[in-house]
Amino acid sequence: MADLNLYTVYSSTELQREPLLEMLLSELDGMVYCCRQDRHWTMDFVSEGCLKLTGYPAKDLLLNSRISYEEITHIDDRKRVRETIDNALKKGVSINVEYRIYHADGSVRWVWERGQGVSMDGYPSALHGFIQDITQRHANEEAMVEAEHRYRSIFENAIEGIFQTTTDGYYLNVNPALATIYGYETTDELQQALKNISQQLYVDPGRRATFVQLMQSNGGVKNFESQVFRKDGSVIWISENARTVYGPNGRLLYFEGSVEDITERKYYEQRISHQATHDSLTDLPNRLLLLDRLQQLTKSGRRSDGELAVVLLDLDLFKNVNDSLGHAAGDCLIEAIADRLRKSIRDGDTVARIGGDEFVLLLAYPPDNTDQTASTNSLSQLVKRILDIVQAPCRVANRDIEVTCSVGVSVYPHDSTDANELLKQADMAMYQAKESGRNNYKFFTEELNRIITANLEMEQQLRTALATDGFVLHYQPKMSVSSGEIVGAEALIRWPAADGQLISPARFIPLAEKTGIIEPLGKWVIEQACAQLQQWSDRGFDQVPVSINLSPRQFNQPDLIETIDTALQAHTFSPSLLELEITESCLAQDESSFLSTLNQLKALGLQIAIDDFGSGYSNLRYLRDMPVDQLKIDQVFARSIETDKRGRDIYRAIVSMAHILNLEVVAEGIETPTEFEFLQSIGCDVIQGYYFSRPLPASDFLDLLKAAQQQSPFAITE
Repeated sequence: MADLNLYTVYSSTELQREPLLEMLLSELDGMVYCCRQDRHWTMDFVSEGCLKLTGYPAKDLLLNSRISYEEITHIDDRKRVRETIDNALKKGVSINVEYRIYHADGSVRWVWERGQGVSMDGYPSALHGFIQDITQRHANEEAMVEAEHRYRSIFENAIEGIFQTTTDGYYLNVNPALATIYGYETTDELQQALKNISQQLYVDPGRRATFVQLMQSNGGVKNFESQVFRKDGSVIWISENARTVYGPNGRLLYFEGSVEDITERKYYEQRISHQATHDSLTDLPNRLLLLDRLQQLTKSGRRSDGELAVVLLDLDLFKNVNDSLGHAAGDCLIEAIADRLRKSIRDGDTVARIGGDEFVLLLAYPPDNTDQTASTNSLSQLVKRILDIVQAPCRVANRDIEVTCSVGVSVYPHDSTDANELLKQADMAMYQAKESGRNNYKFFTEELNRIITANLEMEQQLRTALATDGFVLHYQPKMSVSSGEIVGAEALIRWPAADGQLISPARFIPLAEKTGIIEPLGKWVIEQACAQLQQWSDRGFDQVPVSINLSPRQFNQPDLIETIDTALQAHTFSPSLLELEITESCLAQDESSFLSTLNQLKALGLQIAIDDFGSGYSNLRYLRDMPVDQLKIDQVFARSIETDKRGRDIYRAIVSMAHILNLEVVAEGIETPTEFEFLQSIGCDVIQGYYFSRPLPASDFLDLLKAAQQQSPFAITE
């Protein structure tokens, strides 16, 4: 075959004579070849592109001088390549085949071969063509296939629903996760069932229109939350993230995106929101939600359907339930009361729990436009019904418990149009109801507001006076009934006003008790009385005891013993000169604690008196057990001496009983000779009152002591 014209035509020598053709071949990105159809694919001609394609110079492949083309063809592709070429030659069609070759550097390259067979005497005996390196293209195609496979895998296996929909609400494509989210067995079932997304899927059909509008105006949506129906009719929450897809001509093709089932998250958020606005024990609205509702009702102006009552109720003595039965029982009682109140209100009304034992009701009621009194009476009937509801027995801890409540009422818009102010006014009225004896109700009035405002001002003035030493002590002498001598004095606090007039203790002591100012005020009295005792003792008057009053609140302070002991240690007078007067209301405290405190006080060397005896509990057993020295009979009994035989008999009995218990008797509030003579006749020991002397400043009391030292005892005249 070496003398065939074919090889002469394609000889390298001939081609070299054609510079133009050589230049053109060198510019091709690949290898032009002519080879025999033998087992080696023996190359009779290869272009210079051979080096770039195979890594071998053209001369190495020519006539298999160093390596044959069969050898550089990938071993796994050789059979397929030969069968493909043989079939093409037999059919007389072009050769078109892709396969791999071994590059000289050891790498594997993909090539694309296109060619034609050359026939001699009607038989194909050679072929010529062009071989191009398609490694990068093949890699790109593989990457695309891999990416598509990966996308399909993600699409099929994603836990989020993925969709493509038309703009008018038809599904083009969905993945299995979306079918599962919506309760369908397969994607086909979902697409067959949902032909109109807006009407069949969304609970609110308008959501689809909103979705489409956002998609078209913004090009997509993020976290678009909606409620949708599942196949079984149940409702779930979903969140959609989607984008618009446009064609090459800018025409909107479809929407595609993802769907996440957020039902659990939404329910959790709802629970958190509910917990933030509701009481954990009763599930009633809390203060936050109550205030929000009240603001909603008041911010729009006067209600067209009537007025609104803000009813604040506080359970009376609820602490006693917790202390005696335990907090679990107290919680049960709160739950029972809450349930009653919840059932008692009408649609549109509100009941809320705003504190431990405090509830607020917002009650709408029709006003009487012609008669404000009639309107108030109508509301009073509602409030009385609430009092009755609360007071009904509750079964708690296997026993029936009755509690009462104190109620304060403010009315919108009559009292205020501000939500916070209405609550404040109802609270003021409630405390007024408590101070009036509990188990009743009070309406907020301007008079009540004036009183409360005055109390607030006085409270501030009290604190200022305490900080600036604005109080003084006066001393009311005590006289021995038998001898007429001064046998002691009671220290009484006085508060000089700016004009020099004294403010009555009846005005500021109850307020001091209520606000807690009584505690530092009582400590000041102890210190001042001790200082005064020391001054008198230094002047030689060391036989005149001074008594001071301890309020129930002060008596129960844990540092009471330390406070008094510190005051005594700071002075040198005998502790027996200091007397403590304790009111009977202190006896209502825990007996063991009460007696323990008394014994500790007595151990300091003090004298102890029961003050205002007969006005409180008058528990005779306590008198037997208590380490007391005196009994002070309340002045209310003195008022009946002249006019009431029964009153005199009671007085006589008290004095007799006290003497049997070896207690000294002091009669308070004695103002007339008749009262004095009666007390003298029944053997009373000491009197105190205007009959003998008013309370005196310390200097005047000292003058009285000096005068008494120089004169005979106090003479009683007719």
